[in-house]
Amino acid sequence: MVPTVPIRCPKCGREHVYAPPSYPCACGAPVAPAVGRDATPEPVTDRTWAESWITARCAACGHEGHWPHPELDCSCGAVLRVPVAGATRVPPGHPAHIPLPRTAPRPRPAFHPVTIRDARDAVTVAALYLRWLGYLNTRSTTRRPPSGSRIAARGMLAQVEPAPRPTAPRDIECLWLTALTEAGDTPVACAFFSLAGYTSEARTRADSLGVPLFTMDTTGTPQPVNGAAYELVATGA
Repeated sequence: MVPTVPIRCPKCGREHVYAPPSYPCACGAPVAPAVGRDATPEPVTDRTWAESWITARCAACGHEGHWPHPELDCSCGAVLRVPVAGATRVPPGHPAHIPLPRTAPRPRPAFHPVTIRDARDAVTVAALYLRWLGYLNTRSTTRRPPSGSRIAARGMLAQVEPAPRPTAPRDIECLWLTALTEAGDTPVACAFFSLAGYTSEARTRADSLGVPLFTMDTTGTPQPVNGAAYELVATGA
């Protein structure tokens, strides 16, 4: 269990009991940034790539990975960036595993929609859509995310979120990090499918990471909602 620490908001003075989120390392061990008990958070005013990500070492295998910088939402409306011990910021720029843009269109037949009545149908539609894009041999992953379901194919990891709430930035980051840790010699792209759409912060984070976002409704035809998604539809696998 990740130890909790008291964090006081510098804007309103309210004290929170905070535990930083953990993410899976490539070795399978959970990695949680170390937050000191005397940590003084900073209000987030402008987001930059370098401030949003840190490099931290896995205690189990020693691997250094890129993780989201811990943040805390205070009830006063402030978003607080929590200082982390023993971590360094990630240099500006996109990680090398994200595929470079391609512009050549790839002809394919029209997608045949399937009516979505429940969460299982949503997963089926996402799997069919990935196959339509050229990602064959889709399958459900054995490691389930905190919410929704994940589908894997060669070179692709997708998450399907059927919950009635808009997808948040952390959901996007968790999917991106999982795709990063599963990438070996072959890059693994990722895509997100949501029935309730995305918060504006989630769309901003997805754009910065190059994660394609799709929405789905009962008609059963995924719709791209950001540039990465439109490019994926245009180029396919």
